[in-house]
Amino acid sequence: QVQLVESGGGLVQAGGSLRLSCAASGSIFRVNALGWYRQAPGKQRELVATITTGGTTNYADSVKGRFTISRDNTKIMVYLQMNRLKPDDTAVYYCYIRGGLWGQNDYWGQGTQVTVSS
Repeated sequence: QVQLVESGGGLVQAGGSLRLSCAASGSIFRVNALGWYRQAPGKQRELVATITTGGTTNYADSVKGRFTISRDNTKIMVYLQMNRLKPDDTAVYYCYIRGGLWGQNDYWGQGTQVTVSS
């Protein structure tokens, strides 16, 4: 069974930084993309950042220039470096991995809370 476990969330002051990590265990036939989503109270889950196995990244406009997504080539891991955090970044952050030969399998973590105070 594939399991994704996030870590690194917590409480931080506005302007501060956090680094989220996601470690995958289990068998994934092929990793196509990795990324992070977030969901704030009363809002829909939204894309934060993705990275393909080739290193192509995509960011939500709201985090461009502040967040950096990266991956580990030796392990199935994905990171999110979050700098200059804002209160609007407060949300539960979810790790995901898209796998399968045709990207037909999505795997999700349980989420980690990020709270940014003023």
